[in-house]
Amino acid sequence: MSTPTTEKCSILIVDDIDENLIALEALLSPLGQKLVRAHSGEEALKAMLRQDFAVVLLDVLMPGMDGFETAANIKRLDQTKDVPVILLTGAEVETDYAYRGYSIGVADFLTKPFDPWLLRTKVSIFLDLYRKNRQLAAQAEQLRRLFTEAGTATPPKDRTGTVADEPTAERRENRPPAPETGPSATTAWSEERLAEIGEQLAQVELLLRDTKGSEAPTLADRVAELERAVGSLLPRPE
Repeated sequence: MSTPTTEKCSILIVDDIDENLIALEALLSPLGQKLVRAHSGEEALKAMLRQDFAVVLLDVLMPGMDGFETAANIKRLDQTKDVPVILLTGAEVETDYAYRGYSIGVADFLTKPFDPWLLRTKVSIFLDLYRKNRQLAAQAEQLRRLFTEAGTATPPKDRTGTVADEPTAERRENRPPAPETGPSATTAWSEERLAEIGEQLAQVELLLRDTKGSEAPTLADRVAELERAVGSLLPRPE
């Protein structure tokens, strides 16, 4: 199971000046994603609690809650702390801006006026990362479901909803049990489930190895070990 790469993502753009928001929308529209506006830090936080965003573009100089304070609040909340934030600054910035931003977990800085290609490239990187993380989450959920199903060792049901190795009274009277029912059918079904689990583990390992981050290689190695363990449970071809 995989997440389509064409999935549309939501991007939050935050600026107290409408003209700046319009300019950002024009620059980002070629990416074909959903753009959501916010005119203040407070409005941005409310929007992020209502829906998921792949990335936030946040202006530094805003009345009330400025960009640094807004970013700090984003990183403080469990629901939003993993959303990457790109701070948008003017041409003349204070020397401590970078230190202040990175110290609270900001992912990147962009200086106005923006280079359209650079802006879209940086945003595209976070869009790809967001999609990969969603794909990994979907794979992990399917693996959890497959492990749960395999652990119960319950054979699948037929088209009528009847468990394969437990024929109804009518079926028992009218014909003998089919050869594929009983423990052998359960074993074959379990092997099929294990093979499916192994395939899912291989896909997760590939995604982890292709994902940036210090923990990804370690996780990939652990998944590979689990994949080998599952493979050892399958019968060897004669």
